[in-house]
Amino acid sequence: MKLLLLCLGLTLVCAQEEGNHEVVTSNFDVSKLSGEWYTAMLASDVKERIEENSVMRSFVEYIQVQDNSLTFKLHVEIEGECLEYTVSCDETGKNGVCNAIYAGFATITLIEAVYSDYFIFHLINFTNDGTFQMMALYARTPDVSPNLKKRFEELCQQHGIPKDNILDMTNVDRCSHLRGSHETQSSSAE
Repeated sequence: MKLLLLCLGLTLVCAQEEGNHEVVTSNFDVSKLSGEWYTAMLASDVKERIEENSVMRSFVEYIQVQDNSLTFKLHVEIEGECLEYTVSCDETGKNGVCNAIYAGFATITLIEAVYSDYFIFHLINFTNDGTFQMMALYARTPDVSPNLKKRFEELCQQHGIPKDNILDMTNVDRCSHLRGSHETQSSSAE
């Protein structure tokens, strides 16, 4: 009986800890996105857009929120060379939605967030070559739990992105040697 009570107590303590990380799916406070991030997963309905040597295969270093825009510092590896980009995403007036010029015109919509842990966004990109969608999972640490990876896969599939087009970026070279540097390239990738 004592063992049962001990297990119940530990379960309640763990549940209490889990409850401190509420998932936000609306009424986003984008100011809480400021800080250091890592690209954990990427997905696209056009897989070539997130494969090696694509500017959309970007690795976030940090996000700054100022006034009505979010500034992303990204690293991209093209032909073996790591480049840095700073991209500004201007809020649209709709909560959790901003627009950016990066490899075309992009509309970025927050899907869900636990500000201290991760956030997931959906991007629709418009280029002269057509339109594609992409999703990304950014995390405060270099890796995320298997449960969060599964949740990301489910959200991707809900948006019509097949499982084969989802990439786990936690074990790839993220141009990590550039993290913390302050040199940046153009603010829009072509």
